[in-house]
Amino acid sequence: MRSFDAIIIGAGQAGAPLAGRLASEGRKVALVERKFLGGTCVNAGCKPTKTLVASARAGHIAYRAADFGVIIDSPPRIDMGKVRARAQKVILDSRQSIEDWLDSMPSLTVYRTAAKFKSANVVAVDGEEITAPQIFINVGGRPSRPDLPGIGEIDYMTSTDILDVDFVPRHLVIVGGSYIGLEFAQMYRRFGAEVTIIERKPTLLPREDEVISNAIARIMEEEGIALRTNATCIAFSRHPDGIAFGVDCQAGAPEVIGSHVLLAMGRTPNTDDLGLDAAGVAMDDHGFITVDDQLRTNVKGIWALGDCNGRGAFTHTSYNDFEILAANLLDGDDRKVSSRIPAYALYIDPPLGRVGMTEREARKSGRKILVSDRPMDRVGRAVERDETKGLMTVVVDAETHEILGAAILGIEGDEAIHGILDVMNGRNDYRTFKWAVPIHPTVSELIPTLMGDLKPAAT
Repeated sequence: MRSFDAIIIGAGQAGAPLAGRLASEGRKVALVERKFLGGTCVNAGCKPTKTLVASARAGHIAYRAADFGVIIDSPPRIDMGKVRARAQKVILDSRQSIEDWLDSMPSLTVYRTAAKFKSANVVAVDGEEITAPQIFINVGGRPSRPDLPGIGEIDYMTSTDILDVDFVPRHLVIVGGSYIGLEFAQMYRRFGAEVTIIERKPTLLPREDEVISNAIARIMEEEGIALRTNATCIAFSRHPDGIAFGVDCQAGAPEVIGSHVLLAMGRTPNTDDLGLDAAGVAMDDHGFITVDDQLRTNVKGIWALGDCNGRGAFTHTSYNDFEILAANLLDGDDRKVSSRIPAYALYIDPPLGRVGMTEREARKSGRKILVSDRPMDRVGRAVERDETKGLMTVVVDAETHEILGAAILGIEGDEAIHGILDVMNGRNDYRTFKWAVPIHPTVSELIPTLMGDLKPAAT
């Protein structure tokens, strides 16, 4: 049996950098990856999807060129073959960069195979057994495939499958109105497809405040995307014109006919075939590995990082899991998952940047709060770019002056939100912005004004 100082299962956005850090410290490390280095982000998530979003935006701007005084003599045309090829190049270039980096480390052994626990410190890899006193699980997740009525009768795509599409569907029906569904909906509408979103909840992006959800719905509808919320009985069947979708909504036709379907109904952790029972590692009812505030499982010497631990579902939270572990195990620090401030972005156009609590969550906490909002048509940068959709919102603790959360749905909102995130991370209160002199014209220059308009929340 071959022995290592550490075994890392999964080469995603936490596993690969952890392997690199441990190897750089002189540790003998085994990195086991059954598919592609880089995990979801590089191969089926952030990198390719945001590349596609960029192509869709380029097409959208081309169609709007006349609004800016730019005359294009012939109508713009989408070449989906080139669009797909560009996204694939981004994947392959990113993957190769990671491979080259890891291959340069003499104390690191990469196993290109599946891993399965035989005990708490022994892992089977391709007919061989390896052991280590420290094992780190970073196996990520995959698109969920819910057992909906009729799903077995039709062909459908997930967010991974659709990356291989080199054509524009006639009518793409997307089941799921959250991050993945919304990004692909706008993207394919801009590529020229008819698009319908089916969502079980009453609103899109149901975890957001209603003012944000409603603004996103308006953005979708203004681009010609049909929305079917309150879809209480989703079902599928074959139809002469493609696929029939039963929606049973409170308003509108009870059935939608589409040519293609994309399932965007969450993700499932890749833990079901790891043999975690042999190691005694505990999971919750959804298959997520249970961890404490320092990412330790219930078994001494085993940690879980990234999407598979249920403590974050983003590339940046996965990478932060690596940072927490590296700091605690190698730098003598005492960092915790609960110390990080939740933040994320939705990459529709305009994007949504979110940090901290929603107003709804702040109200539920029982605090006295101050709130403020500002429409994006009051932002000079947005007016100059003729992209004035959306708004900014912020919620503050009225007694401590602590910023509890904020959202910027608007042009460059995913970047501008970091000014607020940095103040929150510095444990400064909202008055820090009072004497700031931001650059004009930018989106961020409206943040001090947003803070200056804070008022007690209506009861």
